[in-house]
Amino acid sequence: MKDLLQQLATVYEDMEKAYKQVAVLLDFSCEGCPDNCCDSFFLHYTYIEWCYLWEGFSALPQDKQAQYRDRARKYIRNSEQAFAKGKEPAEMCPINENGRCSLYKHRLMICRLHGIPASMTSPNGQSKKFPGCFRCQELTEGQTSLPTMDRTKFFRTMVQLEQALLANQPQKLPRGKMTLAEMLVKGPPPVRQGRVVKS
Repeated sequence: MKDLLQQLATVYEDMEKAYKQVAVLLDFSCEGCPDNCCDSFFLHYTYIEWCYLWEGFSALPQDKQAQYRDRARKYIRNSEQAFAKGKEPAEMCPINENGRCSLYKHRLMICRLHGIPASMTSPNGQSKKFPGCFRCQELTEGQTSLPTMDRTKFFRTMVQLEQALLANQPQKLPRGKMTLAEMLVKGPPPVRQGRVVKS
């Protein structure tokens, strides 16, 4: 498990380097932005990231863990109410402190990639394009040729790490599809050393 999490940390570092290269070319920065993307409704799909998040979360003081899990429960309730009204939730992430991520080193993939224009090619050959956040779109409005971050190799590596983590499980785990808040409320992921932990 530890080796896989170290490999994931390396992938994250490579993501950040690729992100910064495009951001510099665009002269794009989050500094001074009137919005905070930490209130965006993001879903996360891998157990390996869930493990990585909990590596950082479990190192926090117990009182902080309790505080963030309380916030996470509130986040889930408010999001459910928003969906019931046909609205997209706009709740602040439960681990955000004064506009900053309190687990920045352990933040998840989409938190690292959101902002700049990007593309990705799926295994079936289909390509997807992401225009970037609203601020980036405003910055690049009218430009026809933009530097773009290719997410493909990072996603492929993430899939490989996920497969290695879940290999030879005694039972099949359900497909991950959770908010960060749900990851906190559910507790540590049900895998350890590549084996499922029975709850």
